[in-house]
Amino acid sequence: MSRILVCPPDFFGIEYEINPWMRLTNHVDHGRAVRQWHELIRVLEQDLGVILERMTPVPGLPDLVFTANAGIVVGRTAVVSRFRYPERQREEVHFENWFRRHGYEVMTVEAGIHFEGAGDLLGFPEYWFGGYRQRSDIGVFPILSERFHREIIPLELVDSRFYHLDTCFCPLSGGELLYFPAAFDSYGRTAIAERVPDKLRLTVPIDEALKFACNAVCVGKHVVLPAGCPATQDWLRIRGYETHPVQLDEFMRSGGSAKCLTLTLD
Repeated sequence: MSRILVCPPDFFGIEYEINPWMRLTNHVDHGRAVRQWHELIRVLEQDLGVILERMTPVPGLPDLVFTANAGIVVGRTAVVSRFRYPERQREEVHFENWFRRHGYEVMTVEAGIHFEGAGDLLGFPEYWFGGYRQRSDIGVFPILSERFHREIIPLELVDSRFYHLDTCFCPLSGGELLYFPAAFDSYGRTAIAERVPDKLRLTVPIDEALKFACNAVCVGKHVVLPAGCPATQDWLRIRGYETHPVQLDEFMRSGGSAKCLTLTLD
């Protein structure tokens, strides 16, 4: 069974602006956000049989809910994120403490190198892809590659709307890939094409990319994704996946969706 780390949205809101989606004038309907989060949790637990671990929310940390940015977990080692923006750096100690309390060996990268966890490191069993420029630094990937003996292919993110890799790139369990090519530079698009055959790649249309169709959670042959992405759902069904659309537009106001709200622990 899959294990996923989540954090209730008790204190979720937009209290600062650190990406193009976040605007202080774009107020979150907190009650609606809570209901949307609980529906995501219901789908994961009841429909997919996922085991969920819950963090305790902390006042003053509205983005703690986006646990994908806690770090990455490889076996029993957790690499804790080092956030680029001071507004999120206060989350680091809470993520580190959670990992330590749950028996993980904690690894941190050196000061001055930014790394924003599973938001910027995704891939397949044989190799990983690392997103850089917007939030994470390219220099972190050789460190993680050496530590975990995995090839990491860096991908430069060139559209500020897709500031983390998981907003425009979603590897699936069968080797397929959902992605939005325009979020990457020409080298990145070539690197993806060299690794993932054309027949396994779905270019998500721009309107659905902007609804964060790629910010999806894949558990076996099930994919949980934001509501309102029919073309992506159709392609997934053709490939044999069962889709579970969830309305998460309150979280999209802050630049996140299903994947951002989860961190896979296995």
